[in-house]
Amino acid sequence: MNNVEILNKIYELSDEKYKKFHGSLCPNTNNIIGVRVPILRTLAKEIAKEDFRNYLKNAKNDYYEEILLQGMVIGIAKMDFKEVCKYLLEFIPKIDNWAVCDITTAGLKATKKYRNEMFEFIKPYLKSKKEFELRFAIVMLLDFYITEDYIDEVLKILNNVKSEFYYVKMAIAWAISIAFIKFPDKTMQLLKNNKLDDFTYNKALQKTIESYRIDNITKNKIRKMKR
Repeated sequence: MNNVEILNKIYELSDEKYKKFHGSLCPNTNNIIGVRVPILRTLAKEIAKEDFRNYLKNAKNDYYEEILLQGMVIGIAKMDFKEVCKYLLEFIPKIDNWAVCDITTAGLKATKKYRNEMFEFIKPYLKSKKEFELRFAIVMLLDFYITEDYIDEVLKILNNVKSEFYYVKMAIAWAISIAFIKFPDKTMQLLKNNKLDDFTYNKALQKTIESYRIDNITKNKIRKMKR
């Protein structure tokens, strides 16, 4: 499919109610057509089976769905890790909202096969001064690296990221809450002794308390830790 055919397909699959709903979740994103994520994934699979390299080379960036579709295709198309990185380098600067960021990171299947290599790839983005480049790296950590092998380094990274961007702070809080579920003792040490600003710290506590996988005794203890 060429760009015109893809855009026509996106419009055919659009849902006006979903457009309004999703638009309310993505403030300042005014180019949403309104296609639900599972439906867009199906379209991405079709493109990935075709000449996806030509598609990625020429893909348009006028609409939210056009950009998200590229992230999905990069995540599922059959290619080696070096090529994945090539396309990510071109794609990441296009990310301009949390949804494209988070949906793309969750779908990057190559990470499971090339975990160490991807960890090195995302490190430079942890120093980025751009909101969604930095969020991309943090969400990658919470999606794939809150594991026995990486937890110590991940907690250290989360504790040391400095940013005034809202969606970065929220990603850090989210990551800490996931870390607490999987590694409560180590994460509690971070919560008791950290460099986090008050907003991020309190959001981390809130998100941890909201988890159904945390017992009530622990939740009550965490509530008392609020700054």
